[in-house]
Amino acid sequence: MAYTVHQAKTHLSRLLKEAEAGQEVIVMRGHKPVAKIVAFLSPAEKGRIAGGFEGQVHAEDNAFDALADEELVEFGFGFMLEGKDLSIQHTSEAVLAADLK
Repeated sequence: MAYTVHQAKTHLSRLLKEAEAGQEVIVMRGHKPVAKIVAFLSPAEKGRIAGGFEGQVHAEDNAFDALADEELVEFGFGFMLEGKDLSIQHTSEAVLAADLK
């Protein structure tokens, strides 16, 4: 429903109730629409549901398999290997070390 600025100022409470009920409330200046009043929905009211992306996201069967020690070191997680030989260097670290010499 469309209202003039004067009507909107006079009946703001009613227009807010209309917007809360899901109706489109347009405020006009003359014949030109200048604003739209809409209900504010909190994230809980937007109807978000768990599993909304089910079937849309795909991963390899081995995506969550444990990494080998070499892969852990390569990805920067060598500190997680207690008491193991960490002599494997990540390629970029090796290049950086060579550049510093």
